[in-house]
Amino acid sequence: MTDATANAPDAPKQGKHAGSLFDADVRTRKRNAAEARFRAYGLTAVGIGVAALIMLMASILSQGLPAFNQTFITLDVYLDEAKLDKNGTRDIEAIKKVSTFGYDPLIKNAMTSRMDALGVSAEEFGISGKELSAMISKEAAAQLRRFVIAHPDRIGDTVEFEFLASGRIDGYYKGRVSMESAEKDSNVTPGQLRLADALKEGGALSTHFNWGFITMADASENRPEAAGIGVAMLGSLYMMIIVLCLALPIGVAASIYLEEFAPKNWITDLIEVNISNLAAVPSIVFGILGLAIFINYAGLPQSAPIVGGLVLTLMTLPTIIISTRASLKSVPPSIRDAALGVGASKMQSVFHHVLPLAAPGILTGTIIGLAQALGETAPLMLIGMVAFVREFPSAPPEGFFDPASALPVQVYNWTTRADPAFVERASGAIIVLLIFLLCMNFLAIILRRRFERRW
Repeated sequence: MTDATANAPDAPKQGKHAGSLFDADVRTRKRNAAEARFRAYGLTAVGIGVAALIMLMASILSQGLPAFNQTFITLDVYLDEAKLDKNGTRDIEAIKKVSTFGYDPLIKNAMTSRMDALGVSAEEFGISGKELSAMISKEAAAQLRRFVIAHPDRIGDTVEFEFLASGRIDGYYKGRVSMESAEKDSNVTPGQLRLADALKEGGALSTHFNWGFITMADASENRPEAAGIGVAMLGSLYMMIIVLCLALPIGVAASIYLEEFAPKNWITDLIEVNISNLAAVPSIVFGILGLAIFINYAGLPQSAPIVGGLVLTLMTLPTIIISTRASLKSVPPSIRDAALGVGASKMQSVFHHVLPLAAPGILTGTIIGLAQALGETAPLMLIGMVAFVREFPSAPPEGFFDPASALPVQVYNWTTRADPAFVERASGAIIVLLIFLLCMNFLAIILRRRFERRW
């Protein structure tokens, strides 16, 4: 043994006092401690992320789930022929001339009759006739008018209807309104709330699932209880169809050319740099581009799914191109060489061998790009999809050019309104949007496993 070996600080002891190979020296113990700390840091980071996600989901669910339930008042309405069809001809055009104001007395009479049957009156609760009518949503008259126009043969009959209660009455049973807050609120009185309790005890008032939140269009600020996401869901669906039909073929074709066929020179380098830069451009810039080109120059209608779809296609293309090129690069070169070695052409080797193996990654990237486009708000606001839209768009292809809204824009609109009921509905729309995103991501996982091949 040399002197250098004998004097080494980490040299194993010899003879009777020699240490075991399983005994960790100082350096090993430090390394193990560092690894343990790093593992603890990682678990802490994951725990913080999971806790933040749970808090976010709990907040959204607690505020949004009540939007799917609504308070209804059940009334037996007599469709008075003297008010709805004076001539008795059942002429639809004549019936349509009766405005919603003509239906209000019918609803008020039905409300009074129901209260009489329950043995209660407005006077004992200290509310006026106007306050009594205010307990029912202003959407009730429009609902009754639509029914009469669709069923003119029912004029003269007594029909049972479920009318939406006003937003404040609904908020009373969801915890947004209390007796104390009603004393300071100009839109509701404690007497109305006590009467609502009496109607609930008598079976005339109930709270249950509201399909109208999913199927109805947006409503004015005076009717938050009647607002729905039907038009926004249809508008988002139309835009996703346009994005899928344009972004997928264009993005995949561009990726295949750049990765497999394009010569490597300064032109392709410039194209690749620009694609990478476009992927990092803020979404609102694409909205400005869509406003300038598709609306101001091309003359396409504002607030139309065709414009929103084109703008989102430009946004999604870089994501699809980058993910598709990464999938093509992941295919081993031996696959290409083997195909060329047995006599296949360059085109055949790409489309018969490389592309099928890259399909899982391409589909995953495409669905993730669509999910990202589904949640965009800023570019859609610039092209006018923030407008108030009550009518549903037609079926494609005409519906692509009709005014519509989108789910993220609808959420933004509702959060800017003063009534707390709209905040509840915004949270409910967020839940629907999250369900769509989860479904799209699950679809990406399923397709990836379905088309995954081993080599």
